[in-house]
Amino acid sequence: MHCPHCDSDNDRVLDSRACDDGRAIRRRRSCNHCRERFTTYERVENFALQVVKKDGVREPFQREKIERGVERACWKRPVSTEIVRTLASEVEAEVSSDFDTEVPSRHIGRLVMERLGHVDQVAYVRFASVYREFKDVADFVAELTPILNPPAQVFDPSVE
Repeated sequence: MHCPHCDSDNDRVLDSRACDDGRAIRRRRSCNHCRERFTTYERVENFALQVVKKDGVREPFQREKIERGVERACWKRPVSTEIVRTLASEVEAEVSSDFDTEVPSRHIGRLVMERLGHVDQVAYVRFASVYREFKDVADFVAELTPILNPPAQVFDPSVE
């Protein structure tokens, strides 16, 4: 492992622990050359899941792309990096359990939108505008209407 500060490859591990539901290992390291500390994450790449894009092109599943998309949607919003990572982990776990070899990109987008709606509504709309390729203001209004006017809950006195 190369130190991100001095590029030395001589470091020691100070602490290791499982994270992301046991699918990754977080290691706290100290560089023996410059004494700076840094964190690394190790993930097992045990599946060759392919993402099928809208145009039919297939590419390897990359969790980092989910994180980048969510980070862009959450730009200048009160959403922590830890929430972004957790969201990406949840999507990755669901995709890997539901699909063996190929997953449509639209399915991944729906999963991300579903979770972003519970995290931050502005980030949800930002992500939706890219994912659903909004063309004009009417598309934004159509997406915002269910958020602004949730369906009224009918009171049933028999249910207590």
